[in-house]
Amino acid sequence: QLQLVESGGGLVQPGGSLRLSCVASGFTLDYSEIGWFRQAPGKGREGVLCISSRGGITNYADSVKGRFTISRDNAKNAVYLQMNSLKPEDTAVYYCAAINSPALGVCVFTGGYDVWGQGTQVTVSS
Repeated sequence: QLQLVESGGGLVQPGGSLRLSCVASGFTLDYSEIGWFRQAPGKGREGVLCISSRGGITNYADSVKGRFTISRDNAKNAVYLQMNSLKPEDTAVYYCAAINSPALGVCVFTGGYDVWGQGTQVTVSS
C-alpha cells in the first residue's frame, strides 16, 4: 500500500556528486515528514537530513551540512537528496523514510517513521 522507491546510488569519486530520488506511492509526500538515513557497514542507522511536512523545516546532520540538500517535487510526489563534495566516509546504504501523519512544522530523526525505502548503495572511492 504505502511504498517509497529509491534510486540514484552508485560509485563516485571523492569530490563528486550524486542525487538520490525517493518517489512515493499510496500517500502524498507533501503532507509527510521525510527523512534520509544512512547505514555504513557495521554501523547503526543515522539520520542525515529531514524535511517537514509542506517543506518548511529542514534538519541536517553536522557531517553533511553545507554539502547535502533536500528538496521536494510535489508534482512528482518525490523528494531528492542532492549530495555534493562527497567523501569516502559518506559511503553507506542510504534510505528514505516517511511519517505520513506528522506533526506540523517539525523535522526529527526519531519521530517514528512509518514507511521506508529499500535502500540504495552509495560508494565514494578513488
